[in-house]
Amino acid sequence: MARKKQESTSTLTKAEEQVMQAVWRLGEGFAGDIAAAVEEPKPAYRTVLTEIRILEQKGFVGHREMGGNNQYYPLVSKADYSGRMLGTLMNNYFGGSYRQLVSFFMEDKGIGKEDLDALASIIEEKRKEVQS
Repeated sequence: MARKKQESTSTLTKAEEQVMQAVWRLGEGFAGDIAAAVEEPKPAYRTVLTEIRILEQKGFVGHREMGGNNQYYPLVSKADYSGRMLGTLMNNYFGGSYRQLVSFFMEDKGIGKEDLDALASIIEEKRKEVQS
């Protein structure tokens, strides 16, 4: 049964995301390039081909024919997808509140002074932008 084309607003399964990460890293590539770029644990080559087809159907990946082979490239940027997933996480688990999201991460005992200083710097820059 053929999958129906969906809009790229859908989310990715773990297997799809693993292949999409390789596509984002490469920028463009043939199926063999993508399969080689997938991180461990590497799925079988045929599985990568299946995931690429699914990613095309979902609107995440496009292709152009080159010498009888398809060269694949991302249609959705990693930044766009990451932002959408973070927004979903924030809405589903933190009531849409940036404050609750950041507070959750601040309670993590593993956050060090260097990270806190960097975050303070980012916040200060954002404050300046908002006040302008």
